[in-house]
Amino acid sequence: MPEGHSVHRIARQFRRNFVGQSVQATSPQGRFVAGAKQVSGTELVEVFAVGKQLFLRFADDQWVRIHLGMYGAWDFSGDIQLDATIASANGRMGQTNQRGTVFDGAVYDRHGENSLTSIGAPRRTRVRMAESEKESAVQAEFPPEPIGQVRLRLLTETVCADLRGPTACEVLTTEQVDAVLAKLGPDPQHDASDEAGQRFVDTVLKKQTAIGLLLMDQSVVAGIGNVYRAEMLFRAGIDPYRPGKSLTTDETWALWRDWIHLLAIGVETGQMMTIDGLQGEQWRAAMANRADRHWVYKREGLPCKRCGTNVRLDEMGNRKLYWCPGCQK
Repeated sequence: MPEGHSVHRIARQFRRNFVGQSVQATSPQGRFVAGAKQVSGTELVEVFAVGKQLFLRFADDQWVRIHLGMYGAWDFSGDIQLDATIASANGRMGQTNQRGTVFDGAVYDRHGENSLTSIGAPRRTRVRMAESEKESAVQAEFPPEPIGQVRLRLLTETVCADLRGPTACEVLTTEQVDAVLAKLGPDPQHDASDEAGQRFVDTVLKKQTAIGLLLMDQSVVAGIGNVYRAEMLFRAGIDPYRPGKSLTTDETWALWRDWIHLLAIGVETGQMMTIDGLQGEQWRAAMANRADRHWVYKREGLPCKRCGTNVRLDEMGNRKLYWCPGCQK
């Protein structure tokens, strides 16, 4: 499932390429025809993300809410103007998802985790396309023919965005958006204030629920998924089975501050880099291969990089949980 950093990167793409323009909306798949018709031909006014959900505000205060879920992704094509905080060049499909190589100063990994043109759940077919097609072939036609089950296509004169496989895609009123936001926990990319942090701390410290479950609960804190959950708890040295109320105030605040830190890195690089202090070739290797940028995630049965204890794989809340019994007590 795409985690919070990916959705914030999608929001950046929309703010850079779509906001302030009249947008044509269609549903090539046919499952969002009525919703697309409601917003088509109107100006996209505002875009932001909270956790794993994306909110697009069109003229007349019509909103489109998207939750990518397990399989959702956005594919961008055309003359994509990259956010200056992410890169300073133009990108197109076919130029980015290169295995462990450098493009415009950034290292792209084999999973396409930090792609600038296709953001969300990884797709093998999509990666194969990016690796095999020539740029000239992709640029020959704009907008490109829809590929697969495109729920929503948003189109300007120069840029196209195709949405596939979302859990939710709906048109809402402002009041309905407010109701959705009220149910979400704090997201430091949306609000990193002390008040937001205190809300997270207060919620955790009153819960008997295991902290490993609380971090995945989007009403407690927004945006954390399986990777960040495992890595944050390892970095904090916290047993994932400890009840929230057993944590100290300092431990809980440290988790919030680490989420601010890691989420910012994810948004800027496009990758869930959770090992600090890497330089030079070590950094390049970690950016190219997720096995080199995580402490415990996907490392079950291997020795912990810190203490040598074998990393353990459990199931918690119907999701895989990676942790080190030696370091997390």
